[in-house]
Amino acid sequence: MTIGSRLQTTLASAQGVAADLKSYALETQDQQAKQLYQQLAQTMDSVVNSLQSRVNYVMQQEPQYKKQ
Repeated sequence: MTIGSRLQTTLASAQGVAADLKSYALETQDQQAKQLYQQLAQTMDSVVNSLQSRVNYVMQQEPQYKKQ
């Protein structure tokens, strides 16, 4: 498994975590839990953005890592 494909797998996982947290925030009636899920989702969105930037950089610099 190449770095590029590993990064893309990690990015997809992080996107899934962010989506789950947003879903939990919508589903709960507990305001404290809702706020916690929303904060964690924002943190994960930041992680996703950072990972996406890295994936873009790796793909640009190292074309051999591009997914086939």
